[in-house]
Amino acid sequence: MTETSENPTAFQSDFLKTLQARGYIHQITHPAELDAAAKSGVVSGYIGFDATAPSLHVGSLIQIMMLRRLQQAGGRPVVIMGGGTTKVGDPTGKDASRPHLTDETIQSNIASIKTVFEKFLAFGDGPTDAIMIDNDDWLSGYGYIQFLRDYGTHFTVNRMLAFDSVKLRLEREQPMTFLEFNYMLMQSVDFLELNRRQNVTLQMGGSDQWGNIVSGVDLVRRVDQKSAFGLTTPLLTTASGGKMGKTAQGAVWLNAEQLSPYDYWQFWRNAEDADVGRFMKLFTDLSLDEVAGFEALEGAAINDAKKALADAATTLLHGAEAAATARARSESQFEKGEVQPIEVIDFIWGGDQGFEKQSAAALVKAAGISSFKDANKSIANGEIRINGKIATAAEFYSPGDVDPVHGAFLVQKGKKTSKLVRPV
Repeated sequence: MTETSENPTAFQSDFLKTLQARGYIHQITHPAELDAAAKSGVVSGYIGFDATAPSLHVGSLIQIMMLRRLQQAGGRPVVIMGGGTTKVGDPTGKDASRPHLTDETIQSNIASIKTVFEKFLAFGDGPTDAIMIDNDDWLSGYGYIQFLRDYGTHFTVNRMLAFDSVKLRLEREQPMTFLEFNYMLMQSVDFLELNRRQNVTLQMGGSDQWGNIVSGVDLVRRVDQKSAFGLTTPLLTTASGGKMGKTAQGAVWLNAEQLSPYDYWQFWRNAEDADVGRFMKLFTDLSLDEVAGFEALEGAAINDAKKALADAATTLLHGAEAAATARARSESQFEKGEVQPIEVIDFIWGGDQGFEKQSAAALVKAAGISSFKDANKSIANGEIRINGKIATAAEFYSPGDVDPVHGAFLVQKGKKTSKLVRPV
């Protein structure tokens, strides 16, 4: 049985000492052995990312930062793009099967996602340079009979049913296809192939991946009798218990095409007070001494810490210039009273219904601020302003009612969300 530890202490290697100090560690297999390996030489570690969309979201950022920490500590990060596993779909934490994507869509998504990793990791041919590999290179080459013969005997259905990724799905009485049931085997074989091809000895991931990771560790040790380790991060939630990276406007994407640098900066600026120090440790390169200084701030000064968090996080992803521009724009808009909306959204006024007038809720929805249902709630609560005036559900607007300064409707929710909706 794989040895594990949830509360390891007294690490000697820079890598594990850093991870522990900054709050990345949840569970580790063979912690003392991994610590010794990281202290004595270059450890190659990998994390896999499936390509279900053109961009990863901020929920994946903690994994990207772990690869960055590995490289900073003298290890070699290996990024695995799931060209093969995306065709199956990870059932972890889901009640329904993923929609099947074409090979062309998967490869297009991978090409888009790749650009983000270049911001966080140094790629090249050196001993600690990052590399990126597509697991379709080997998974699609297996014949069904060969795959079952070579690896099926190393997995028992009894144990697979005991892992949370399977057990919780079945307990919710949601069906799991045989295709999805094979995901654990495929991820385990990834580790074995990477160990053989690239001498990768460490697999990392979120705590929900623990079962898959342990299976891969056991497979490498059982089949090839080589060292292999697993490490997971804790489940990441906000201080109020919400899911990290989920907002009223949707997912917080990492690619600028899906989310502007300004909106990304605002996401970090709007972090809860109790999360600022923790997020600085996980998502920025600010030193622990700097973080401690920001954590000591109280009252209104906490806003300075939030801006520092937003600056540092946005600089890593989009660059210092984009971060500075976002900060200046935000301060101008919300602190100096100058109205500089986030973006202008063209709205086909009549739409398919040919309506001559639009409700306040329709303008809120057109601005992408919230759904129609949520917009009505916000309006009822007095949270919505249109052209500077509090909107009511009884108000309707014609194209001629635009704000004369902007030639568009200025739609605002609270003090932190502002969009222009331009009728076309």
